Amino acid sequence: MSTTPTIVLVHGAFGDSGMWKGVIAKLQAQGYTTLAVSNPLRGLESDAQYAATVAETVDGPVVLVGHSYAGAIITRAARDASNVEALVYVAAFQPDEGESCLENAARFPGAKMGPDTTVATEHEGEPELRILPEHYRDVIAGDLPAEVTDVLAVTQRSVRVQALTAELSGRPAWRTLPSWAVIATQDNAIPGQAQEFMAERAGSHVVRVAASHAVAISQPDAVADLVIEAAKATR
Repeated sequence: MSTTPTIVLVHGAFGDSGMWKGVIAKLQAQGYTTLAVSNPLRGLESDAQYAATVAETVDGPVVLVGHSYAGAIITRAARDASNVEALVYVAAFQPDEGESCLENAARFPGAKMGPDTTVATEHEGEPELRILPEHYRDVIAGDLPAEVTDVLAVTQRSVRVQALTAELSGRPAWRTLPSWAVIATQDNAIPGQAQEFMAERAGSHVVRVAASHAVAISQPDAVADLVIEAAKATR
């Protein structure tokens, strides 16, 4: 069993595992084994169970990293994966018991994700949410070139609305595990004030980056550096 933690990365809504490309490159260059989870985006409990199952396939300690909605996922999943030793939140939700993602996004002003910038479609009897392509750059990735966000806007993955409205059940993992948080100060999806509130409540080690919600794409080195800090702290 390795004593060097494996980094398990979980993407959030309106994106995919490709968002971690730059982060993975730096982590691998520093000798860290990485694993990117393909988040189903179907529901908080089921998505968390899936992430926990993936983490438990690792033979050794894990640093669990979540972006955006996946912050809620890792908060729940780490309770079921006994090898998780640290949590890293990247422009992410850090809900407490009984809280939902959308509730925390609305806790402070500034979120641009709403009825005017999203569209809901029904699939298998459940509404799914997407960012309207013309609003994707403003809401998600204002610090990336238009030619990049134009592609991200049409390749985004929809999230079931119930995943964002579901309340966290049980004790959040950040109450028992050390946590780190990248706060994106120019985030138009999860306001910086909301990120600050959740990170302070969790006692997370914080780094602030002048970046959009897509901080893992626009500033991958800053994200990777904090993940490495968390990984070193587990040894």
